[in-house]
Amino acid sequence: MSKQEEKYNKRRLKSSYITTVVSISLVLFMLGLLGLIVMHAQKISNQVKENIGFSIFMKETAKEADIVRFQKSLDATTFSKSTEYITKEQAAQNVSKTLGEDFVSFLGNNPLTAQIDVRLYANYANNDSLKSIEKLILRNDIVKEVYYQKSLVQLVNENIRKISLVFLTFSSLLLVIAIALINNTIRLSVYSNRFLIKTMQLVGATQHFIRKPFLYKGIVSGIYGALIAIVFLSGILYAAQRNFPDLVNIQEIDLYLSVFGIVILLGILFSWISTFLAVRKYLKMKTDGLYY
Repeated sequence: MSKQEEKYNKRRLKSSYITTVVSISLVLFMLGLLGLIVMHAQKISNQVKENIGFSIFMKETAKEADIVRFQKSLDATTFSKSTEYITKEQAAQNVSKTLGEDFVSFLGNNPLTAQIDVRLYANYANNDSLKSIEKLILRNDIVKEVYYQKSLVQLVNENIRKISLVFLTFSSLLLVIAIALINNTIRLSVYSNRFLIKTMQLVGATQHFIRKPFLYKGIVSGIYGALIAIVFLSGILYAAQRNFPDLVNIQEIDLYLSVFGIVILLGILFSWISTFLAVRKYLKMKTDGLYY
């Protein structure tokens, strides 16, 4: 083999390796991006649910000290994220602002009662939990009524469930496509070495000995591809944090490290499995089959 031909083969193998790494990094970047989107979609879902709450209207005879004590007991519960005590006077002012006129002067008295507005944790923002909470609260003697919009709660949960199903379907589809793309890319890379694999086998090398360098190279390719994908994902996160600071909190380092760790793990796992299967194929293949 001439030096020029040897240089050409080395350049071709190097180009094939770079192509493999780039392909793996692009696929892992898409998977990582989807992971970040799902993570923030869950955060948005929780924020929407935690805006759901209810109002507790007090009896006219309820004393302020009893109401404040009751509010503190609500703050100590597992379902309450926050509470706000609104006096009769504050309630009247809020209604007057909404109406644009002083309805108390018009009526001659304030018909409103004191109330406590409660915001729930996301896990309790559903009609079943709200019914149980309502029964619990109505046992208190100073409580007149518990009000919340049942139809709104049901609508929010149904929409979130539908969106989650779409995300799950899309994620599963993308995962299958990612596996197929990485598998095909690595198979093409191993294909260029099929004669080398068969030659090593014919001279007596064991399957483990032949497979080992290819698996090592596949794992390294997966790691490099994952690191490149993480660099791009970090750039996306930085840009998103600058443009949408309320949505993307760069301080949530544990969540992002989890996504980055999964990207590296998938890169290693997919590359190892694809390389193992591709090498095994050519180890089992007859010599004549290598030409087709």
